[in-house]
Amino acid sequence: MVSKPKKKILAAGPSITQKEIDYVAKAAKDGWDENFHKYTSEFERKFAKYIGVKYAIATSSCTGALHLAFLSLGIKKGDEVITPDATWIATIAPACYLGAKPVFVDIDHDSWCIDPDKIEKKITKNTKVIIPVHLYGHPAEMEKILNIAKKHKLYVIEDAGESIGATYRGKMTGSFGDFSCFSFHGSKTMVTGEGGMLLTNNHNLYKRANFLNNHGKDPKKTLWNLDVGYKYKMSDLQAALGIVQLSRIKEFILKKKKIFNWYKKRLGKIPGIKLNSEKPGCKNTYWLVTVILDKKFGIKKERLIKEFLKYNIEARPFFYPLSSLPPFKVRVNNPVSYGLSLYGINLPSGLNLTEKEVDFICQSLIKILKT
Repeated sequence: MVSKPKKKILAAGPSITQKEIDYVAKAAKDGWDENFHKYTSEFERKFAKYIGVKYAIATSSCTGALHLAFLSLGIKKGDEVITPDATWIATIAPACYLGAKPVFVDIDHDSWCIDPDKIEKKITKNTKVIIPVHLYGHPAEMEKILNIAKKHKLYVIEDAGESIGATYRGKMTGSFGDFSCFSFHGSKTMVTGEGGMLLTNNHNLYKRANFLNNHGKDPKKTLWNLDVGYKYKMSDLQAALGIVQLSRIKEFILKKKKIFNWYKKRLGKIPGIKLNSEKPGCKNTYWLVTVILDKKFGIKKERLIKEFLKYNIEARPFFYPLSSLPPFKVRVNNPVSYGLSLYGINLPSGLNLTEKEVDFICQSLIKILKT
């Protein structure tokens, strides 16, 4: 067995080169006065082009982008928002800020994204939005979701926070909804430290989101506010980092695929271990390589994570169902979300991970399962 590493193998992490450092330093030097917003505007323009949409607003986080999306669509108290049960709380939290009610739908057993065949049963006269989440880099079934939304006159907000570079039927995730939101948190494939992006093809929605994101200022009258707005803006320093990261995105996606294949080679044929899938018509970018263990091993995710720490390996739990969390705690019948969550973990998938480290991680996992 490969020897235990002296330094902990982390669950995630970016790739930062001298090119990023130099460009951020340049922004720190000249991104002021008449150059204010120069780098942010460049980042917005390039990111919109990469995804294939018309308008982009760089934000302080994906959560902030989601909040602006809900605000711009007029979501209010009493409205209902359909969300997958298996996702991070930030997907639905901004709707809760506005008094909306989350409605939790089960996920597909293979893609781990919201199951479109279970959405319509949850639609009521109060439903306003469907939020598909492209979980761990796998695209949701957007054609079915968009058809359901059109039939019931609902908005669609894509939570593409984890899926930059993923495609569904040849189109980028983030290019389908009324709005889409991305994350550049330090754990993501491309990073700005914190940060996000709000995207849309609708000019009126873009104008509304920009207005709300600028304290509700009158664009024609200096320091005159027409509404009490918000400020989820990204700094030029973050945007400079994002510009360089975006220029390397193909490299990052190839590395994520390589990391997944390293794991697949070592774990893919072991009975009782299920890895990320890639459904027909989809391109998964494998943000986090994830394993779901058969319950026959008798080891749930919390214990497995503790066992990995003995080998100096950091792993993350598969998302807990939102409906099980204290802020919500509602009775639902979502067996896939609950079943996968019990025995699922995210393996280390950072961009600086080496094949030798993957070898050690896989050997450690096999050893843990045998004890």
